[in-house]
Amino acid sequence: QVQLVESGGGLVQPGGSLILSCAASGRISSTYVMGWYRQAPGKQRELVASIRGDITNYADSVKGRFTISRDNVKNTVALQMNSLKPEDTALYYCHVGPYGSRWSKSDYWGQGTQVTVSS
Repeated sequence: QVQLVESGGGLVQPGGSLILSCAASGRISSTYVMGWYRQAPGKQRELVASIRGDITNYADSVKGRFTISRDNVKNTVALQMNSLKPEDTALYYCHVGPYGSRWSKSDYWGQGTQVTVSS
């Protein structure tokens, strides 16, 4: 069983930066996608960024501001968030799973870490 533990959320002013980290216990296939999703109140969960091998994918709303990175040895994934905006406020979830999958028995989710961007 894989468990994901996120850290790094918090309150930041507009224009500020945060780094989210996610550590996976257990063995994670290097072919699995690791990524970050977010869910704001009243909205659906949406993909923020993902990484599979050297291939990264970003939501249009965060391109140029967020950077995702992965360490396959340490089984960690990080999200560097710069130039944060109030609309980035959400609960951020770490996800690991097969390519193209989100809710299968091989998908794993963290408990979520809150990011609040406010002055």
